[in-house]
Amino acid sequence: MNCIDSVIRGGRVIDPKNEIDIIGDVAIHQGLIHSVGEGLQVTGKEEFNAEGCLVTPGLIDGHVHCYQYATPLGINPDERCLSRGVTTVVDAGSAGSSTFPGLRNFIAERSETRVLCFLHIAAHGLAAAGCSAGAPGGESDCLNQLDVTSCRDVLEQNRDMIVGVKARLSETIANQGENEQEVYRRAMEVGRLCKVPTMVHHTLSTVPTQGRTGDKRLCCPRDMAPGDIYTHTYHAFPSTIIDLETGNIHDDVIEARRKGVLFETGHGQGSFSWTVAEMCAKSSFWPDIIGTDLHSGNMDGPVYDLPRVMTKLLHLGMPLYDVISAVTVNTAKAIGKGGEIGSLSTGLEADVTVMKIEEIERELEDSQSQTRRVRQWFTPVAVWRKGKRHEITEPREIPNMAAMKMNAKDWPLLLVKDANPPSVLQGK
Repeated sequence: MNCIDSVIRGGRVIDPKNEIDIIGDVAIHQGLIHSVGEGLQVTGKEEFNAEGCLVTPGLIDGHVHCYQYATPLGINPDERCLSRGVTTVVDAGSAGSSTFPGLRNFIAERSETRVLCFLHIAAHGLAAAGCSAGAPGGESDCLNQLDVTSCRDVLEQNRDMIVGVKARLSETIANQGENEQEVYRRAMEVGRLCKVPTMVHHTLSTVPTQGRTGDKRLCCPRDMAPGDIYTHTYHAFPSTIIDLETGNIHDDVIEARRKGVLFETGHGQGSFSWTVAEMCAKSSFWPDIIGTDLHSGNMDGPVYDLPRVMTKLLHLGMPLYDVISAVTVNTAKAIGKGGEIGSLSTGLEADVTVMKIEEIERELEDSQSQTRRVRQWFTPVAVWRKGKRHEITEPREIPNMAAMKMNAKDWPLLLVKDANPPSVLQGK
């Protein structure tokens, strides 16, 4: 038998890119995937017993904010992502054309985690902007910062790392809504010029979700292009994808998906509602991409990490194979990296995640502290990045009551919500 670096043995190997779902082994040698199969006849210097576990391509978080110290939202991707089984993160607009060099030099090149990014249409990115809900002032208050040429040029010069364009559509960060249509238009213009996806944040926005007869304004997601990514899919604020009169998903949203617009969770501190997600689950309106929108304001609740967001989708009824696809092959394909990451194909860098699905009884909160009792739970067990095994860590406290009390304050802003307020607002 051949002796190689590592063999992960006996787990349920799920690799949607290669249509693999077997009880088998994954072999790693010299930082690359060596082979995948049942009963591999190889010996590893390291032999890892994965019986009873899932073995998947390294998880990809399609939406984080990891420009640590340079932006208010930045987290450390190695501490908060790689140690939770995530081998690749896609920063969603923390940097713009004028601040991108720092993201490359100080974060991407110094992290064990692979760091890719969407470039913000605003030149300074999120250098001084916090979250949009109820926080007046933001990166798009002045249109002279939204320069199509500089955004395009920096993207073209850094295609190894920049995978698309980011725009945030919220009234309070775009001169009380006056600039939102132009933010949207300019971001999509760069996307078209560079032939990359535009990721659009659309909450508490003056940009309509559903078009109306005679209204010539751009709508979101209706006017997005095939391959563009609509984030914060399950939020319950104004601009929700739910028609308040019928309780159904807006027709324009359904049509956008039909034409090829992709939908991403973008859980975030404010943008995941159990109530909205359950309404969408009834129609099997699952996300194409499961991303966390992990940042400094939600890393200790309500997001915690990618496995916890995956847990919520599994609880809602999203099939396991689809959940794994949404954190591997789907994301890789959406950002134009389908041949490089998101699979266990022979010869690719050996990014591998091992997880257990544990039987558990635990409350999990949404972004405004509504809770549901989940009975299955993704727990990271081991992770390899470029063939090197890294330590796994766990959140300190779930649910985090301090975070729940803080996040419940946005309950009155929700248009779609449970009949009763969260228990933390009732003194329970």
